[in-house]
Amino acid sequence: MQTEFTKYEGAGNDFILIDNRDGVFTPDAAVIARLCDRHFGIGADGLMTLARNAEIDCSMRYYNADGSEGEMCGNGARCFALFAHHLGIGGETKYFDAADGLHTARICRSKGSAGEIELGMTAVREIRTGEGWWFLNTGVPHYVEFVDDLESVDVIGRGRIIRRDTARFPQGTNVNFVQVTGNGTIRVRTYERGVENETLACGTGATAAAIVTNFVLQRRTAHFAVSVPGGELAVRFSHEPETQTYTDICLTGPARRVFGGVFDSENF
Repeated sequence: MQTEFTKYEGAGNDFILIDNRDGVFTPDAAVIARLCDRHFGIGADGLMTLARNAEIDCSMRYYNADGSEGEMCGNGARCFALFAHHLGIGGETKYFDAADGLHTARICRSKGSAGEIELGMTAVREIRTGEGWWFLNTGVPHYVEFVDDLESVDVIGRGRIIRRDTARFPQGTNVNFVQVTGNGTIRVRTYERGVENETLACGTGATAAAIVTNFVLQRRTAHFAVSVPGGELAVRFSHEPETQTYTDICLTGPARRVFGGVFDSENF
């Protein structure tokens, strides 16, 4: 079967997007893993499908590079919103659901293949802490650890060990190392569960890092500039004082259509 796809990237996080409003494409973990393979497939950090939804603009389903279904992806959802925009779906603000619930995405700027997207994230109501680490769910689970020198961290080696520490994190976790560079400015490197490697950006990870920085170090700061290897992201939120509750969370950053094509599922 011939299937059309479009490749998008957001701050270096890259994704395969499929318009599945006709319901023809059936997600298969092995096929998705092969499509995301950077040597034998298209190459991507994940794959998303866009489906019809009678009550809102559309539905997003996200699959990790290993073929497993993911709950949410911040950079992916911004790319998804721009994909919907390019398909002529919805207005300036897109309303769509993902596995973790309902989301909105506002097209702040769009010109040709690129845009700036503000994504509404799910609320955070619990932050666990241990010896030198914090854990929260920003659509997917995230471990956060502060470091003095981000460049010297063995993100892949340490990240893989922490990601698979099921004694502390039964479902596994994404792993973020964070260096604070100023008031409201941080740098983040992330090992992503499902990709099983360091990625150039992680939107839910940048969000988790900003929230934990506020919670632990910068209680008066609710707007963060987040530098990741693939670019720059911005996170803002509201925080109820003396609680672990964060609401009105927004992740803003770039998205760009890279190219489109057709693949034959029998070839994968």
